[in-house]
Amino acid sequence: MDFKKLLADIVILQYVEPSEVEALMTRPKDASMGDWCLPCFKFASRFGKSPAELAKDIVSRIGAYNFLEKAEAVGPYVNFTLDKKTVAADVLERVLGEGEEFGSSEEGAGKTICIDYSSVNIAKPFHMGHMLNTSIGAALYRIYRALGYRVVGINHLGDWGTQFGKLIVAYKKWGDRAEIEKRGVRGLLDIYVKFHTEAEKCPELDDEARAWFKKIEDGDAEALELFGWFKEITLKEVGRVYDRLGVTFDSYAGESFYNDKMKPVLDELERDGLLEESDGAKLVRFKNDKYPPCLLVRSDGATLYATRDLAAAIYRKNTYDFYKCLYVVAYQQDLHFKQLFEVLRMKGKPWADDLVHVAHGMVSLEDGALSTRSGHVVFLEDVLNTAAAKALEIIDKKSPDLPDKAATAEAVGVGAIIFGMLYNSRIKDVTFSYDKALNFDGETGPYVQYTYARCASLVAKCEREGDAEDLDGIADEDSRALINAIAAYPEAVRMAAEKYEPSIVARSVMDVAQAFNKFYLTHNIAGAQPAVKNARLSLVEATMTAIRNGLALLGIKTPEKM
Repeated sequence: MDFKKLLADIVILQYVEPSEVEALMTRPKDASMGDWCLPCFKFASRFGKSPAELAKDIVSRIGAYNFLEKAEAVGPYVNFTLDKKTVAADVLERVLGEGEEFGSSEEGAGKTICIDYSSVNIAKPFHMGHMLNTSIGAALYRIYRALGYRVVGINHLGDWGTQFGKLIVAYKKWGDRAEIEKRGVRGLLDIYVKFHTEAEKCPELDDEARAWFKKIEDGDAEALELFGWFKEITLKEVGRVYDRLGVTFDSYAGESFYNDKMKPVLDELERDGLLEESDGAKLVRFKNDKYPPCLLVRSDGATLYATRDLAAAIYRKNTYDFYKCLYVVAYQQDLHFKQLFEVLRMKGKPWADDLVHVAHGMVSLEDGALSTRSGHVVFLEDVLNTAAAKALEIIDKKSPDLPDKAATAEAVGVGAIIFGMLYNSRIKDVTFSYDKALNFDGETGPYVQYTYARCASLVAKCEREGDAEDLDGIADEDSRALINAIAAYPEAVRMAAEKYEPSIVARSVMDVAQAFNKFYLTHNIAGAQPAVKNARLSLVEATMTAIRNGLALLGIKTPEKM
């Protein structure tokens, strides 16, 4: 039952459609004020009344309905309190009936969403700095799929540029194939850092690097073999991390994929009179200097990120005919995407308005920022290993007899990191701390997972007695708060998709966990009368469903025992 729509339908305002009323209705911040509220500011001027006067008029015209306990005017608001038993019966029936589909819908049916995220760099470490980007993109991927969209996850590999010339020079001067095969990207990182150290003393190394990259561009056999080897080593290593994070991609088409697709784009820009030459370089200027010029070809003939991104956007539209194409990239690239989207608009591509830069913050460690060139990085695989090991230490102390502790520690450790990345607004910078992420008592992943395990334990221990359910047993304020938190979850999924903000799902799941733990402390389940116990067990099962579904969208597992 859609109570929000039902309430909108009973608000009688001349010349005002129920859909307008529904769009304005929100949940009060203070649960004691009711289940829904309608602010009257927008409509008051139409009727020549103050918002408070209009609120009273609306209430005076509302009749009696079995789903409505009361409607009251509080200043400029109409507050609605629903009948607790009606709501409880409806929510439990819906959640338990839909199960794993609770929170899902078909609103996106027939529409395609492309999501460009993670986008690792070949021969560079998959480090902690990538975690926020990867977590946000993967969560959005799952959220849109839950809403019925066809989703294309794209790992736009950083597999082109002079850094590969640098790496070849470094390998030929200081590398050892057997050692690098053994150490993987860590071995490549060491010689890459050494190159930059040596290049400061011997700038000629940069000329050698450019020459080797030119060989890659020209198809030189040795250069291509080394380039392919670097790529193989990287993808093997990052693949292990993606498996642990539960992340998959539908396309690994990276920068090199678009090498033969850039010239047609540049030719078209030239034909349209948008591409101009400046000191040997080629660029696009914007009307009224809206943005700095977008450089597409350097004076030495080399293309840039923007050139490949233009080709990629056109390729994706032609290939997938997307409804939206999202770029999950840190906020430092904001200007780049503004320029990119504007160039496409100037080219007359109406779908340029369907391109979205989903900006996010940066990840740092408590001892400072990350840098590949200086070698100050923390490999993401090491972070996952450490988190799982620390989770195992905690589990050993809390639940020494727990079976399969290693698997549970993996789920808790990895889940703690993901939840820590996704709990706050994506635009915020994140300073990572193991202690904060693995806290079982704070607003963390382990807290929510432990709540789920507590629910599972209750369901396993408390057997139902008959089929009767006495909803009076879940008609109190704590039960109502929990039911409302569960009922709000589907809307949180929808809003997360609308705002490109997975934290909305994370916070909804946290609301459910916190409301459940308050309910758990104030209600006897095992010792209650049979019909009351049955009703309370149904609420526990509904709590499990909301938590499990929400954490699954974030990429977090829910152990049955902790």
